Amino acid sequence: MAWQTYVLIGGGVLILILLLLYIFGGEEEEVAERLERYVASVPGRREEAQTRPSPRRTLPFSESLNRAIAGRGFAEDLRLQLARADLKVTPAEFLVIQIMTAMIGLLLAQLFFRFVPLALLGLIAGFFAPRLYVAWRQRKRLQAFNAQLGDAINLMVNGLRAGYSILQAMEAVARELPPPISTEFDRVVKEQQLGLSLEQALNNMLRRVHSDDLEMLVTAILIQREVGGNLAEILDTISFTIRERVRIKGEIRVLTAQQTISGYVLMVLPIGLGLILFGINRDYMLNFFNSGILGYFMIACTAVMMLIGYFVIQRIVRIEV
Repeated sequence: MAWQTYVLIGGGVLILILLLLYIFGGEEEEVAERLERYVASVPGRREEAQTRPSPRRTLPFSESLNRAIAGRGFAEDLRLQLARADLKVTPAEFLVIQIMTAMIGLLLAQLFFRFVPLALLGLIAGFFAPRLYVAWRQRKRLQAFNAQLGDAINLMVNGLRAGYSILQAMEAVARELPPPISTEFDRVVKEQQLGLSLEQALNNMLRRVHSDDLEMLVTAILIQREVGGNLAEILDTISFTIRERVRIKGEIRVLTAQQTISGYVLMVLPIGLGLILFGINRDYMLNFFNSGILGYFMIACTAVMMLIGYFVIQRIVRIEV
């Protein structure tokens, strides 16, 4: 085994240890720091909070990176994406995680295949793996939110008919329903209690949850506050519409499940089979790379046709309701 491999192994183990310490090492200290901010706002304890040292442990380069990217457009977009995925990390922390996973991907690809182009592919895959995880979390959270929204609106309607205010009805949703919808409505209630208007709090929730159904609810509430009307009846109609949309989307998802899986298989199977063959018969697969421009042209054509087939299938099964 070459000395470069030992260097990669040592570097990968170090990066993995740093990543685990970073993710799991400072959770309690972070909570304590947030509580200190509220304690510092109390007049009798402000001096005590200022003299007490901050307990949170962070990686120094992540703090420096936070300051460097503060206010930049990509950092704000990344912060929004992380909020939609309900991940409690800053943009700088996420970039650090991306760099670490990229190095781990490079290490694993080099150890298994010992081939520079595949090692670079491992680097790219490791870099984008956290992004794919964030997108997966966003999709799952949005589906769960939309599935709960009809019940939440029904609960608000019953509360309004019983004499609750709109804020009390949202508080009931935050108290009675499970996450993620309870978390978002609880945040709306707390933001309004801290001084934000209802319009600002609802728009903030709409930024965090990119849902057409939620946009319909927020628009109805804001228009009713401007022009008046029976909010309970309006929300009852919206609840029925949302329930029907959820039902129809579920039926479409069932009917198109086979085609959706076919698209995933179309992408994963050739890549997985190629990697397996590379591990079984390395010399045979290296002919693609040792035959000059023709081998690379064949690989590029294969990748392009796979992507075209995948996107065509996704376009067919994507039915808007």
